[in-house]
Amino acid sequence: MQFEMTVYILRCADGSYYVGSTKQAIEARVWEHNNLPIDSYTARRRPAVLVFTETYDRITDAIARERQIKGWSRRKKEALIALAYEALPALSRRGHLVPKQG
Repeated sequence: MQFEMTVYILRCADGSYYVGSTKQAIEARVWEHNNLPIDSYTARRRPAVLVFTETYDRITDAIARERQIKGWSRRKKEALIALAYEALPALSRRGHLVPKQG
């Protein structure tokens, strides 16, 4: 059985980003982040605003993408949010390493 999954990024009130994935309607999930009385990352940084989504047919693909984005730098997440896909390779952490000269 296949489900539609959404990978999403929220911008929190403190300027940080939260990356998540959900099977439910994205509007409902964002509402939960902003309204449920639980102690969580986004609950301490409300309001959280939806700034990016991608949809996947397979749960495994969505989870892999969520984990990938969570490992990215802030600058790389911001390029993704801006849909600046051409900038993503240059923003990889490996791309910032300077070879030792000796």
